[in-house]
Amino acid sequence: MQLPEGKKIYFASDFHLGIPDKEASRQREQLLCQWLDEIRKDAYCLYLVGDIFDVWFEYSNVIPKGYTRFLGKLAELSDAGLKIEAFTGNHDLWMRGYFEEELNIPVHHHPIEIEVNGKRFLIAHGDGLGPGDHGYKFLKGVLRNPLAQWLYRRLHPDTGVGIANYFSRKGPKHVEAEAEFMGEDKEWLVQFCRQKLREKHYDYFIFGHRHLALSYQLEPESLYINLGDWIKYNSYAVFDGTQLSLQYYKK
Repeated sequence: MQLPEGKKIYFASDFHLGIPDKEASRQREQLLCQWLDEIRKDAYCLYLVGDIFDVWFEYSNVIPKGYTRFLGKLAELSDAGLKIEAFTGNHDLWMRGYFEEELNIPVHHHPIEIEVNGKRFLIAHGDGLGPGDHGYKFLKGVLRNPLAQWLYRRLHPDTGVGIANYFSRKGPKHVEAEAEFMGEDKEWLVQFCRQKLREKHYDYFIFGHRHLALSYQLEPESLYINLGDWIKYNSYAVFDGTQLSLQYYKK
C-alpha cells in the first residue's frame, strides 16, 4: 500500500461499548462518532483493533441491541469510500458476517501483516499472544469452535446475550487494568514481539487488549504501540506515511 499525499492511517481499539451502563456507554459512543467525523478529512484507512463492544454475539438474524449512532457512522464513512477494517477481540470474538454484509467492513480473526510506504506492520488485538495465559487460550479455542457457537445459538437471543453480558461484567474491571508497564519479563505482548523479530523484521507492532496506552521502542527500527482504550485514555495511533505515533483525543 502506498499512502496518497496528505492521507493517514488510523488505529483504535477497546471501546467496550455497553459498559459500565447505558448512559456512560452512550457518552463514549457519541465521543467516538465525534472523533470519526474529525479524522475523516485525512483518513485513508481505519483499523478497529478489537473489543469494539464489551459483548457482541451474532445470531443468523439478530445482533445485540444498541450502538445505533456508532454503527450508523461506520456505515456513512464506509459508503463515502473510507476503507475500514475490524478485528475481533476477546469480548467480541463472535462476529460472523454483519460487519461484512451491512457495513462493507472486513473482520480479521487473526493477526495480519500489512506494508505501507515500505514499512511493515503486524496488527492484532493481542489476546492469547505470547507466553502464559494458558487458561484463556483454552477457553478461546472452545469459544471459537463452530460446534460451540452453533449450540449457543440455540439459546433465545435475550438469554444468550444476557448470559454473555452477565459474565462480561463479572470479569476483571477494565478500569482496573494494569496502569503501568510491568517490565519485559511480565509483558507477554512484548515477548511476542521479540519472538516475531527473531523471525523477520517489523517496523511496527500494533495491539490493543492491554488497556495501557504505550509506545515502546523494541529496537532502533522497531516500535511496539499498545492502543490503550476509550475508557480511560481516548487513545489511538496514526501513521502519516513516515512515522507512527500514539495520540490522545481531547473532548
